[in-house]
Formats: sequence, C-alpha cells, structure tokens
Amino acid sequence: MSFVPEEFKYTDDHEWVRREADGTVTVGITDHAQRELGDVVFVDLPLRGKTVEAGDAGGTIESVKAATDVFVPVSGEMTAVNEDLADSPEDVNSDPYEAWLFKIKPTAGGSTVTLLSAAEYKKLIAG
Repeated sequence: MSFVPEEFKYTDDHEWVRREADGTVTVGITDHAQRELGDVVFVDLPLRGKTVEAGDAGGTIESVKAATDVFVPVSGEMTAVNEDLADSPEDVNSDPYEAWLFKIKPTAGGSTVTLLSAAEYKKLIAG
C-alpha cells in the first residue's frame, strides 16, 4: 500500500497539494503515482511566472515505462519550479513528498479542481 500523508490534499490524477503559510500551493506526485510510473528519468516543468488554469497540464514526468502529465490543481501564477529535478529526476521516486514539482500563487477567486482528503485518496487508490 502506498504512503499517503494525512496533512496533504490530493487530486484524482494522483498529485498531492500542500497549502503553504504564505498562501502559495505546492504540488507534487503521490507515492502511488511514482510507483505506477516506475523509475523516473526526466521531469519537464513549466516556466516560472506562467499563468495557469486549474486542470491544465503543468509539466510532464517521464519514466522508463511511460510519460504522464502533471495537472495544475488551482488557477494562478507559477512562482517556483523544483530545478533540482532537472539533474536528479529520481528524487521523485525516492521521496515523492519532498520532491515537489512546482508552486502556484492562486488567483483570487480562481477555479480549483476537486481536492480529496487523505482518506478519500486512499479509497481511490484501493479500488
């Protein structure tokens, strides 16, 4: 069974979402997602400053098995990307909850995708 931290929110596309004290939102992929992908070999992330809409593809993760889009959970502006992943994409496999992908400053009143609690996400991946 995949590890699912209780303090995060989740999307049904297997991203984790953490709201930071400054109001930004940090996004990564879940333990379940990295297990399904296998060994991650490349991470393509968006540009800082880019305006994104909830549900947009916010980057791509490539593994030895497949490539998959990482979706944006909230409309806003990309304020940071984890540039360390360019040189060490395997960090996504070794610690998916520390190897965040990007940070977004949400737009006031911007749309969001439906976020799941840890319990709801556990039910999703168990089924």
